[in-house]
Amino acid sequence: MKHSIFKLSLLSSAVLLTACVTSSPTGRNQVLLFDGAEMAELGANSFTEMKAQETINKDPKVNAYVQCVSKQITDALGKQPDFDQWEVVVFDSEQVNAFALPGGKIGVYTGLLQVAKNQDQLAAVIGHEIAHVQANHSNERLSSSQITGYGTQITQVAIAGTEYAEMGMAALGLGVQYGITMPYGRAQESEADIVGLHLMNDAGFDAQQSIELWKNMAVASGGSEPMEFLSTHPSNETRINNLSDELNKLKKSSKKHPTCSL
Repeated sequence: MKHSIFKLSLLSSAVLLTACVTSSPTGRNQVLLFDGAEMAELGANSFTEMKAQETINKDPKVNAYVQCVSKQITDALGKQPDFDQWEVVVFDSEQVNAFALPGGKIGVYTGLLQVAKNQDQLAAVIGHEIAHVQANHSNERLSSSQITGYGTQITQVAIAGTEYAEMGMAALGLGVQYGITMPYGRAQESEADIVGLHLMNDAGFDAQQSIELWKNMAVASGGSEPMEFLSTHPSNETRINNLSDELNKLKKSSKKHPTCSL
């Protein structure tokens, strides 16, 4: 058993040594195991699967509106190293959600358009989602899961066959979920809020509307959001406070305010 633990320890150490340790856009340290091309391929494959499974909205006005808002932000980013252009798809769903994937993929659910009341509020969401891509959050989460998996293997070997095996693994699972995965997700979400705020501002949108968006989100949730400690996302109140602080430091872009209408 000691020999197995030693081999797994070496494997885990090798993973950490070969990982890329870098800084996020806000200066937070990140461990990244995958390169941009690998993540772009994963994102493109996932998006292809989603388009096959979800209902794609065909309304020309809705698509033109979402495309217009998205293009203002992606144009402000300039050319990306791992893909040629952004692909934007609107999905018919009551979900109040949107996402962006590595490889330049953006998905917006029609339910979001009921809560994001204008182009600036929609830009706040799309800017937030693109910020996840710009900050390598998918790579970071995938790398974290990989490293956590190696640690779990070591613990399984160490306690295998003992009276503590079942209880120990259950405790480890709880520790990973609430000690790493969830707070880790909150850090990324808060970072995407700040980076996304700058992205929408750079594109000429009214960054103040990000506050109004999250007020709308709070109303839409009906006060049913989980306690912040038990959620991968910051509370609406935390988001609003963080964005308000950042708005005070933000220099308004000189770019002309876009005109995207539904």
